Amino acid sequence: MIDWHLYEDTARSDGFPLVCGIDEAGRGPLAGPVFAAAVVLPPHAQIDGLNDSKKLTPKKREALYDVILQTAVDCGVGFATEHEIDEINILQATFLAMRRAFDKLNPRPDLALVDGNRMPNLDVKTRLIVKGDSLSASIAAASILAKVSRDRLMCRIDKIYPDYGFARHKGYGTKLHVEMLHRLGPCPVHRRTFLKKILPGYGGK
Repeated sequence: MIDWHLYEDTARSDGFPLVCGIDEAGRGPLAGPVFAAAVVLPPHAQIDGLNDSKKLTPKKREALYDVILQTAVDCGVGFATEHEIDEINILQATFLAMRRAFDKLNPRPDLALVDGNRMPNLDVKTRLIVKGDSLSASIAAASILAKVSRDRLMCRIDKIYPDYGFARHKGYGTKLHVEMLHRLGPCPVHRRTFLKKILPGYGGK
């Protein structure tokens, strides 16, 4: 059985009393921003059903979103736009979203636990945890906030560009999405640098 608070407890015992978890959502889609969230949970916070956002149904994520907001000491959500993704690449844009989420926390955490194996260059002591959204309570909470926040935005974008089906696939490269790209071409929220292999001859402008 996973000890969801092991990494947070270890950090506190190492002299970092205020610990946040950070995760992202939306690195892979063909359209829309990449989101990140930073969450500080109280020690040993009990959130029933907490898990990696990818392992939860949309309904469960929505329910947990509200519980996390009510439980957290503090949390922040940030994103980098599709234009920023095209300008600086998806990895750097993900780091930018993480920094924007982290910068919204007040008071400032003493340590950040970040999902993955790449350092996002936060202005704070950072520990990387591979598959952290399945191992750390605060990272799992962050994964849910980031995912729900992004999904909600993609549903709003769907109302502006209804022909692409964004509310269904959230910008990921599903069969429907690719078919609509071939039929209609890209719209303003598409990531130009992600479309070169899908649309032959597309220059990314």
